[in-house]
Amino acid sequence: MTTLETTPVRTIDLDIEGMTCASCVGRVEQRLGRLDGVEAAVNLATERARVTFPQSTSIDALVEAVKQAGYTATPVAVVGPPVRPAEPGHALDGVSGEPSDDRDLDLDLNRPAFSGAAESSVRSDQAELEAGTRREASDPLMTRLVVSTVLTVPVVVIAMIPAFQFTYWQWLSLTLAAPVVVWGGWPFHRAAWQNLRHGALTMDTLVSLGTLTAFAWSLWALFLGHAGMPGMTHEWSFGVRGTPGGDIYLEVAAGVITILLLGRVLEAKSKRRAGRSLRTLLELAPREVSVLREANAVGGAGAAPTEVRVAIGALRPGDRFVVRPGERIAADGVVADGEASVDESMLTGEPAPVDVAAGTAVTAATIVHGGSIVVTAARVGADTRLAQIARLVEDAQLGKSKAQRLADRISAVFVPIVIAIAVGTAIVWIATGSPVEQAVTAAVAVLVIACPCALGLATPMAILVGTGRGAERGILITGPETLDRTAGIDTILLDKTGTLTTGRMRLGEVTTTDGTEPAAALRIAAALEQRSEHPIARAVVDGAAERGVVVPEAQEFRAHAGLGVSASVDGVRAAVGRPAFLEGLGMTLPAVLAERAAASDATAVAVGWDGEVRALLEVGDSIRPGAREAVDRLRAQGLEPILLTGDARRPAERVAAELGIERVHAEVSPEGKLAAVTELQAAGRKTAMVGDGVNDAAALAAADLGIAMGGGTDAAASASDLALTRDEPAAIPDAISLARATLGTIRGNLFWAFAYNVAAIPLAAAGFLNPMIAGAAMAFSSIFVVLNSLRLRRA
Repeated sequence: MTTLETTPVRTIDLDIEGMTCASCVGRVEQRLGRLDGVEAAVNLATERARVTFPQSTSIDALVEAVKQAGYTATPVAVVGPPVRPAEPGHALDGVSGEPSDDRDLDLDLNRPAFSGAAESSVRSDQAELEAGTRREASDPLMTRLVVSTVLTVPVVVIAMIPAFQFTYWQWLSLTLAAPVVVWGGWPFHRAAWQNLRHGALTMDTLVSLGTLTAFAWSLWALFLGHAGMPGMTHEWSFGVRGTPGGDIYLEVAAGVITILLLGRVLEAKSKRRAGRSLRTLLELAPREVSVLREANAVGGAGAAPTEVRVAIGALRPGDRFVVRPGERIAADGVVADGEASVDESMLTGEPAPVDVAAGTAVTAATIVHGGSIVVTAARVGADTRLAQIARLVEDAQLGKSKAQRLADRISAVFVPIVIAIAVGTAIVWIATGSPVEQAVTAAVAVLVIACPCALGLATPMAILVGTGRGAERGILITGPETLDRTAGIDTILLDKTGTLTTGRMRLGEVTTTDGTEPAAALRIAAALEQRSEHPIARAVVDGAAERGVVVPEAQEFRAHAGLGVSASVDGVRAAVGRPAFLEGLGMTLPAVLAERAAASDATAVAVGWDGEVRALLEVGDSIRPGAREAVDRLRAQGLEPILLTGDARRPAERVAAELGIERVHAEVSPEGKLAAVTELQAAGRKTAMVGDGVNDAAALAAADLGIAMGGGTDAAASASDLALTRDEPAAIPDAISLARATLGTIRGNLFWAFAYNVAAIPLAAAGFLNPMIAGAAMAFSSIFVVLNSLRLRRA
């Protein structure tokens, strides 16, 4: 759950280069963790570390620690105190602060204090998007793959098919294979050497050791073991057990390198595809904006404001800017002038545009249609809702589930164990009288097939795809811990107002006494209520307007706090409010109206004049479209729905009956909501709480899973685990379904990654796998994890 930290610490995102497997992740985290007060979470899929460190530690020290681990680190952004109170009106407010004195690194501290994706949305990621295609086309890894493939295919063909073998064919194989092993495999050898210098054994160690062993054995066989013997044969087999095998393994060394390069390229492409949802979010922000500058700022006092086209980074709160049809709004703000329709589907998922006019709040990156508007900027840059959503998504991608932490601990000791198994395999084969070449082949197969990269990718790839898909559907998952908690949820508590109902009061039935026209009663009620901002008063006024009632001006207006209002309308003294209030003014409440008020499950508003209550207006909250279907889906997901509301019991029971909810807790205070959650937890229930208001914040924080509805308050959003930008009930079961699917994918990835190694290593050690087949299987294990994670894009 979200908590406020008081320790003077900062947070920084570091881009880490050189990581290839889960062992690398564990080494970077361990090295950073040795610094006093430093905590780090490293993500292999995003190649980024989120580091929390005390004020006394310099960023240079963090970068140096990563360097000592054998990798390079580039600071992305510094964030001030990790948590600060949200400013009023900041829905889904990200937690940031002003950066401290970071003169130890050349960071641009004049810009806003962005965190991760938020900073990238304005600066680095936009440049990356522009250069993405060019970079992919000129990827050095792709170049190595292409060249290595061209050289490796003849080597493999000659070795496999005796008909292609000729005198001294081994020397042609050596000529073709050597560049592949040395130059094509250089990324593996370099990483292995760099890590070895720092005392680390990683996946690259296994690849480099295995391929260089096969290559060295082939050189020994060519130059020493069979010198001067032309036409040496080479028997191909998919395994070594029971067959003599060949005397040289040039095709193994070159083939494994080429297959692993192919795996790396496919993996990189899949990662980019998996992160496309987040990049799409970042790309939504416009890069330029037409700002209105007052005439005295550019000369010519009294002249109309002048439009100035500026970069998005130059926009400041309070600036007014113009948005024309088809353009995206540059910042969160309020419409100052003009009317238009705004497409908010990027936030809500709803295709229907929303009409806006002066005074309407608008959100950055939404698209304007059917008119031009002038907007007064309220939140810009990292403070916009778009940037905060992107930040929440990336924060989630940097986290780890409980299962992944276990996988990281295993990976930290996995490589040394594999090397020991490989050495032991070779010794056993030789001790049992088998040829040395068979021992070498089995040992190389063990080294190649056991690379733990699939373990390292299992969780981050699933989270990367799942959170990106969630962002597309208006579902923000705050981290892997949230996914862990969704697994055992069996009870869901639902707030009523603003969650299952619209939260907007509407005028319903109008009951009058004999001789009183409903329109006349509405006319007087609306005249008295039009000067009030109370939700019930607005419902009465709006209801009168919808029914075509002309509302006169009221005189001698007087408000009675919490009771009602009185005034003169057309010379008649009238009052509107609670029935008891009008009775207190000496007005008689007819029995027919008293019975209606007692039987109504809505709020009863009495209207009276000339000493008698003449009408009863029923004002109530309407159920949101799709609420019944959402409750049915929650029940189908194995959750018991409970209505938990501070509203009166009769309206609450009416809503519960319409939605098929059996258990209702009504007239509950914020403390009562918290107590309801804790009582259920004490009874052994795993609870989820859904709400949108300040009164829900305590219950959201206490529940095993907190879900904040879109359009809710900052307090609700900051106390939740899942935040919804779609302000509709269907988003609730959608969020739970996506979270569970993501968790299921993580568990599936980890199971197959573990099962692969458990099954493959004994097979390789027993001699049933040729090293090249082992390399293909190892590469496929990583690709399988990525492809399995990509299935979440259809969730």
